[in-house]
Parts: sequence; C-alpha cells; structure tokens
Amino acid sequence: MAKFDGVIFDWAGTTVDYGCFAPVQAFADSFAEFGVIPTMDEVRAPMGMLKREHVRTMLQMERISGLWKQVHGPEFTEEDVEAVYLRSESRIMELLGQFTDIKPYVKETVEELRRRGLKIGSTTGYTDEMMQVVVPAAAKKGYSPDCWFSPDAVGQKGRPFPYMIFRNMEELKLSDVRKVMKVGDTVSDIREGKNAGLYTVGIIEGSSVVGLSQREFEALSPEERAQLCEQARKKYLEAGADCAVNDIRGILELIEV
Repeated sequence: MAKFDGVIFDWAGTTVDYGCFAPVQAFADSFAEFGVIPTMDEVRAPMGMLKREHVRTMLQMERISGLWKQVHGPEFTEEDVEAVYLRSESRIMELLGQFTDIKPYVKETVEELRRRGLKIGSTTGYTDEMMQVVVPAAAKKGYSPDCWFSPDAVGQKGRPFPYMIFRNMEELKLSDVRKVMKVGDTVSDIREGKNAGLYTVGIIEGSSVVGLSQREFEALSPEERAQLCEQARKKYLEAGADCAVNDIRGILELIEV
C-alpha cells in the first residue's frame, strides 16, 4: 500500500538549476550595485524565503549592516529594503532563462512517481512572472508538475508559511497531510513542509545548502563530497527534516511502506 499520495517539490536547487544559482546571482549582483559585496554564504542563508524578506534578512546580518552604514551613512530603512528587492527582481528576470536545466534524475524519478499513482505539486519562492519563464522551459526539457503555486497565490505569505502547500493539496485533491511529502533544498523548504504537517525531505546534491555547481561538486574528492553532504544532512535535520537524501532518486525508497 502506498505510504504517500503526492509529492510537492521546490524548484531551483531541487528540480532545476543545479546549485540554485539564478536567485543567488541576482541577490549578489543587486547588493553589489548598492556598494555592498555579500559572501555566498550570506546570500544563501535565507534562501527559499520570500524575496523581500530575503533582502531584509541579509541587511540585518551584522557584517552586511556594517558595510551598508559605511557606504550609505545611516542604518538601512524599509525604503532601502524595497530598493534592493526591486533591483533583485529585475535582475533575476534577466538571469532566469539561463538557469532552467533540469537536475539529474528528475525526469525519470517523476515518471516513476506518476507510474506509482502519485500526484506532483510544487511550491516556489519565485513570483508568477518568474514562473512564466521557468515552467515552460522546464516542460520542454521534460519536467512539468501537475500544478504549482507561488507566493502570489497566497497573499505573499510564502515560506515558511504553509499556504502554498495547502493550495497544492486543494488543487490535487489530496486530503491527508500525513500522506503528502515535501521535498526541497533549503531550510525554508523544510520549515514550510513541517509547518504544513508534511513528511519533509532535504535534497543534498545540487542544493542551495551545498552551494556548488555540478562541475564543482564532481571535481571534489570522495572525502570532500562526503563531508559536504554530511554537513548538509545535519543542517536539514536540525531544521526539522524527517530525512535527507543525496539526490532525488532517494525519495523513491521512502514512497512505499
């Protein structure tokens, strides 16, 4: 008997865009335009949140806050948050088309899930406008969920709020949160899934948590890979994940009782 009726995936870093580079590059470029150069760790720490909250969280970081004051004088204001956010929105639209490749094993894993009778949903930190770029491009390359919802569909109450998940469940006619799995590549994904009451899984390879391109990851020694994967696994579990898997194929072992 099937343990799950549906799986709800994240997008960048989970099913497309190995390493989750489109939003990372957009945030980094946007802060740089305001004279503040963030580290990749600083950019990635809030990944998965609403984009405006992501900017605010970065500006609240001690080092970035200090740099902002050095460059701009006073502490940042909500107007500053909005200015950086708006630039990041336009920048990600410029970049998105370059980052729509499907991650390894996604197409065949989703096909197997459907063969077993599961429905496929999706939540995202992207806006509807961004998804109009990502969704058709991914479909042409072989991945298309049954439905997806962005923060635009839930009054901008994105992750870690659970409402995008509930919209998926409504659309897919899934009645039991205990039989739905959430799969993502950020701490925000994990919190979203747990806040909805779902069994929640972190993807390790190609994730924002690991933060490497496929070429960079494959260039590591086996020992280095193992260490990075273990660090990512620990981060997911500390955030409340029920499980972490190396790549998307790992969820197939969790589907059946």
